[in-house]
Amino acid sequence: MRIPDWTPDAKPQPQDLVDAILARRGGTLLNLDKALLWSEPLARGWNTYLKAVRTELPTSRRLRELGICTVALLTGASYEYHHHAPDYLAAGGRQAELDALQAWCRDLSQPLPAALAGDDALVARYAAQMTRDVKVDDALFAQLQARFATTELVELTSAIATYNMVARFLVALGVTPEA
Repeated sequence: MRIPDWTPDAKPQPQDLVDAILARRGGTLLNLDKALLWSEPLARGWNTYLKAVRTELPTSRRLRELGICTVALLTGASYEYHHHAPDYLAAGGRQAELDALQAWCRDLSQPLPAALAGDDALVARYAAQMTRDVKVDDALFAQLQARFATTELVELTSAIATYNMVARFLVALGVTPEA
């Protein structure tokens, strides 16, 4: 990491904040947390918001994780991919789909591999356009609207947008996966 790991001695933070992050993480601070905890307001807001995006949205977890993995691959956020590829698999995704996504993200000029079809193809294309171009073309958006309810579309968009923010934070600060 390009900055020192946060420690309670280096920058004391309120115990309720540290406890809330530990609770969300299952008792261990991740390297991302050790960067965020340099700023109390940032760490507090991030913990609340990312918890909602990760665990409280009813829209398909598998599709949200596919969008997040797409963002991670396109931005070079290895930390993000390291943490979210297993979540994609746990949500019902297949390794063949991740392999196809990796291949496609290396060369977006190629057609989507057959392993990514239907909703998966829509979400991967959507995440790629949001990440690379920011603006999503009208034809793709119309396909998404025809397939997903408005709430699902908002939640997929928020997950992809949120993890674009996360990727930029991780990459800029050089946050790497835990040993």
